[in-house]
Amino acid sequence: MHLSTRLRYLTIVKAFLFVSLLGMTPLNAAEQMSPVPDSVWQNSLKAQFFGDHPIVQSDEVVELEAPVRAEDGAVVPIRIHAKFPQTADRYIKTISLIIDKNPAPLAGKFQFTPQSGRADLALRIRVNEYSPVRVIAETNDGKLFMDTHFVKASGGCSAPVGTDLDAAMKRLGKIRFKTKNITSLDEPVATQLAVSHPNITGMQKDQVSLLYIPPHFVTQVDVKFEGEPIFSAETTISVSENPNFRFYFVPQKEGTLTAEITDSKGMKFTQTYAFDGNEIKSAKQEKRAVGQPSL
Repeated sequence: MHLSTRLRYLTIVKAFLFVSLLGMTPLNAAEQMSPVPDSVWQNSLKAQFFGDHPIVQSDEVVELEAPVRAEDGAVVPIRIHAKFPQTADRYIKTISLIIDKNPAPLAGKFQFTPQSGRADLALRIRVNEYSPVRVIAETNDGKLFMDTHFVKASGGCSAPVGTDLDAAMKRLGKIRFKTKNITSLDEPVATQLAVSHPNITGMQKDQVSLLYIPPHFVTQVDVKFEGEPIFSAETTISVSENPNFRFYFVPQKEGTLTAEITDSKGMKFTQTYAFDGNEIKSAKQEKRAVGQPSL
């Protein structure tokens, strides 16, 4: 055996032994280097939520911004950026937010319209273990586009309620709106919607009795301007407590902004605001108990 051939052989043997000592085969080593493992997505979630509809992996339509490692798995901030404005001819209809390894993988499905102006969205989510986080945008021509990030976080769905639960229940359903940077009524206005709700997952324990607290979380968000839908969402336990959404809409005129929140116990909360072109002012809040609010 020539010296050069022998050296190459020894190099291969050493590499194999090194990988073996780490408890991995060469294939497993390559898989562990992959930044976004796709097994759960490919084996079940893709078909469950989208059937055989083709999905383009690209950030040219929508882009996800998420931390690589989150300080708190129960409160992981993410931002979703649309790459083109919302118009009657071309717009993003829905954005689905999926956390592969969560007990409830579909964190939310968000609806937009041309009146949104921009299909950008910011919110806080729960991540229960290291997982790919995906945003899948459907455009008005029915095509799907996906951007994905891997987030290192854990315990987000079982972490104790972050505030005093009795106090949280007294604030249940309070809704606040805020707008900023209004330069023109014909331009998208950044709007923040904050909802007081513990968003209990059913995986959290009472710190005194150590019994699991029954799930109680926001399931539906509907926002209208002058009676026309501008933003809506179907949400699950994978959204953090006290849900907070930042979205956009083009007002074009003064008018009334209304938010209706529904939770898993059938409770509905409605808040109406007057928008005068510069700011929004609280006008009326309603609370309708269809289900049982008590825990």
